[in-house]
Amino acid sequence: MRVASIDGRLAVKGPDGFVDVAVAGEGRFGPDPQDAFDRWEEFVAWAGDALASPEKLAPAARVEVTGDTVWGPPVPRPRQVFAIGLNYRDHVREARLEIPREPAVFTKFATSLTGHDRPVELPEGLVDWETELVVVIGRRCHRVTRESAWSHVAGLTVGQDLSERKRQLAGPAPQFSLGKSYPGFAPTGPEVVTPDEFADPDDLKLGCRLEGGEILQQSRTSHMIFDVPELLTRLSAVCPLLPGDLVFTGTPAGIGGARSPQKFLAPGDVLVTWIEGVGTLRTPMTAP
Repeated sequence: MRVASIDGRLAVKGPDGFVDVAVAGEGRFGPDPQDAFDRWEEFVAWAGDALASPEKLAPAARVEVTGDTVWGPPVPRPRQVFAIGLNYRDHVREARLEIPREPAVFTKFATSLTGHDRPVELPEGLVDWETELVVVIGRRCHRVTRESAWSHVAGLTVGQDLSERKRQLAGPAPQFSLGKSYPGFAPTGPEVVTPDEFADPDDLKLGCRLEGGEILQQSRTSHMIFDVPELLTRLSAVCPLLPGDLVFTGTPAGIGGARSPQKFLAPGDVLVTWIEGVGTLRTPMTAP
């Protein structure tokens, strides 16, 4: 199943296109995309029944996607946004650091979220890209085991952990959260895709490129040091993960700051990020 925020309203993808959930459900679920995650199991059961008989849906429930459609972040107001650093061996090598024994955890503030094809105004500084698989929590997750971790996941989406390196690395203690939380620095989407859509959700190809230009990153999520079950186990051992929370799971090698010479995003660049089976996220960069 695929869920999106289209023109600010919760939509689910059926065999003939997207369906407005509030209209199709006759008010059982509201239009706010965030609300679905607090009732995720009930929502999934309803959507499965509704999409099994699309001919019974009211014509008014069908959503027309055009060039003017506004794709919001599919999870617009998470209570917690976790992010993981140094979670691919090749990225650790390019950073000239040691393999971590524990996940390197920070947060991105929720006001940095934006959606597919939404412009990001570049602040002054050096703005870098970081392709990431983003996990969406669907069921309260506290002290879970590896074996049960995936059962707490609502779905996966495409994300970028955009990072302004000057602010991030300003001392004496680095400012990871601030340097990664300017407006638009957490583009996600276009859709959240449920784990049952994948033969192996722990092994997905991902990467990013400049539109019309070079591939910047390319890897597989199976190359993570701490995979999704391990991340959820370790995070939830400390604090509960709540429905609708996001976990940015780390980036592979290929970031601009590790290149020689270094390369950073500029106004007019369009960053295209993809994850196999999840989707493609387009992010245009504009001048400050």
